[in-house]
Amino acid sequence: MKTVYDFQVKMPNGEEKSLQEYEGKPILIVNTASKCGFTPQFKSLQQLYETYKDSGLEILGFPCSQFNNQEFSQIEKTTEFCQVNYGVTFPIFAKVDVNGPFTDPLFKFLKEQKTGILSPRIKWNFTKFLVNRNGQVMKRYAPTIDPSSIEADLVKLLSLT
Repeated sequence: MKTVYDFQVKMPNGEEKSLQEYEGKPILIVNTASKCGFTPQFKSLQQLYETYKDSGLEILGFPCSQFNNQEFSQIEKTTEFCQVNYGVTFPIFAKVDVNGPFTDPLFKFLKEQKTGILSPRIKWNFTKFLVNRNGQVMKRYAPTIDPSSIEADLVKLLSLT
């Protein structure tokens, strides 16, 4: 059975990274954008990361410019923006496409595992996928769902209840 651990992703410097490095840890995977109305969600994502990283939580941000071109063209500006404005310390990867003919393989897999309400297509920035310790996609959250409101689901996956 395929899991998220079977995928390679690109770091901002272009190097490949295996998601197998996160094996055994719950992961929240998010397509992000620096110039979006939902960009303040970085603050909630960082708060969740700080609260639960010692319990194993990983948050992985994947910048995307497919929705009204709301991401910087240079990945260095993206990572700097996230760090300076929101104190982001969780990994931000290279920009990806989440829809269309050049969809990143990871996001193709995520969408196959958990479709949206009407289609598998990602509708906007800050769509979130919650992955359990076995690399299986458990839930998909709409962009309008603030990360702080999924804390109960995270706690269950972290077995802190």
